[in-house]
Amino acid sequence: MKLFENVDTKIFALGGLGEVGKNMYCFMTGDEIIITDVGITFPSGELPGVDYIIPDFTFLKKNEKKIKALIITHGHEDHIGGIPFLLQTVNVPAIYSPNQAVGLIQKKLEERGINYKTLYAYNEDTILKFKNMSVEFFRTTHSIPDSHGIVIHTPNGTIVTTGDFKFDLTPIGPIANLHKMAAIGEKGVSLLLSDSTNALNEGMSVSESKVDEALSSMISSHNGRIIIATFASNIYRLKHIVDTCKRNNRKIAIFGRSMENNIEISLKEGYIKHKEIFVTPEEANRLDGNKVCLLCTGSQGEPLAALSRIANGTHKQIKIQDDDLVIFSSSAIPGNALSISKTINKLYLQGVKVCTNTSISDVHTSGHGNKEELKLMLRLIKPKYFMPFHGEYRMLKSHADLAIECGIPKENTFIMENGDVLSLNKGKITKDKNVQAGDVYVDGSRIGEIGVAVMKERKVMSSDGIVIVTFNIKNNNLIGDVNITTRGFVQIQDNIELLKQIERVSQKTITINISKNNNLNELKLLLINELSEYIYNKTGRNPVILPIITNIN
Repeated sequence: MKLFENVDTKIFALGGLGEVGKNMYCFMTGDEIIITDVGITFPSGELPGVDYIIPDFTFLKKNEKKIKALIITHGHEDHIGGIPFLLQTVNVPAIYSPNQAVGLIQKKLEERGINYKTLYAYNEDTILKFKNMSVEFFRTTHSIPDSHGIVIHTPNGTIVTTGDFKFDLTPIGPIANLHKMAAIGEKGVSLLLSDSTNALNEGMSVSESKVDEALSSMISSHNGRIIIATFASNIYRLKHIVDTCKRNNRKIAIFGRSMENNIEISLKEGYIKHKEIFVTPEEANRLDGNKVCLLCTGSQGEPLAALSRIANGTHKQIKIQDDDLVIFSSSAIPGNALSISKTINKLYLQGVKVCTNTSISDVHTSGHGNKEELKLMLRLIKPKYFMPFHGEYRMLKSHADLAIECGIPKENTFIMENGDVLSLNKGKITKDKNVQAGDVYVDGSRIGEIGVAVMKERKVMSSDGIVIVTFNIKNNNLIGDVNITTRGFVQIQDNIELLKQIERVSQKTITINISKNNNLNELKLLLINELSEYIYNKTGRNPVILPIITNIN
């Protein structure tokens, strides 16, 4: 029996549950699948050599003939970053995306040499119709333009997925369409999937206009150069900085590839104006400090980002000046606090003033709604069932509790994991079989080749190093000496005797076993086992042992 033969509507996540990032959600009715978002997450230090983590596309590959469309809610990396990898793996007939995200997606596909013809822009009035399902949209407020929630109409009921959102009554861009949300709720919604990122935060999030006021005051009052580090994807923040610098006769120099890409697309599409305000780094260096603003990446303390190199004194074009004001218009992503602190300390050591987001200085606000905003969404949409998404487990649990406070029965709330499936049939939801879901590691251009075993070896090498044993054999005899090379294992000059002992153990093991066994792989395994035990007994360490055998014919 094939999985999901009936005409129930199936709802499941391939990423985004139990985590912040890697968002990917699927809605399946009969022989049709609609996907919303394909995001990535960035690895922690526990995954050396991994560039990105993407969802497991196995289920979609097996069912790719059913896929009708990929629909994007907005243009952040945790919602579009996985698109190139999906297209390299699975046939997707069409992608529908908001206008701002279209430019970002096109840039990604160009960089990876992917020629994709069926990428379409939608707006709030667009309606997509398929055989079993139809889709409409409503405008939301987020930190990037053209953010939307999605309404999926199925024969079994209506599903609403919010995307990322907040309720800001004084936003920099257009206000969210509360009237349309309320109208959707009045018509009846079976299931709501809602953003849980800030479900632990009390009250309402700070309005972007408050950040506008704080940054405006600093930009206008500081009599020196201003360096601002913020998220390159926060287009409304960038728009405000540009507008404020224009009013205060400051030119802007941009640093960081992602910042350059987002500014370029925003200028092209008209989200940001005043192209004449941008100057090259060389031109900025020739201007008086009070006429310059440097806009750069590195708000998370990334070692290679522009701000980190400026703080280290290694940036080729920009050197710190005594009267600089550095503003971190951002919040710390979990796990980055230490890196950010190091960057801030280096800036202080160079004698500059640093401003971060505090209770008395609102230089950043989140694009995600706090508890009261999440309650408002629940009240507007009025779903029968509720599934929190986009968040760690504690966030999902807090959001589910809010839904119960808003009158949704506890038994109608579902805290799910990636791969768990809900089945919607004529307005009633039950749990169903699971689908395959998990993390796939991307190393360079290689997708899924880096498995658990490889990651284990990398972790061992990063902590205990590697010992390479090189030798030659001919006619089942050892020819010449065994050569021992190490990296990250021990200080060679201080451990010459230990390395000689490792060489002797290797030579003895090879000599004893080479004539007994013609299988070189088994000889390598014997050598690894013998050396591993000896080295651990002597040092308490477990380096990776790599035998390299040259068979001379």
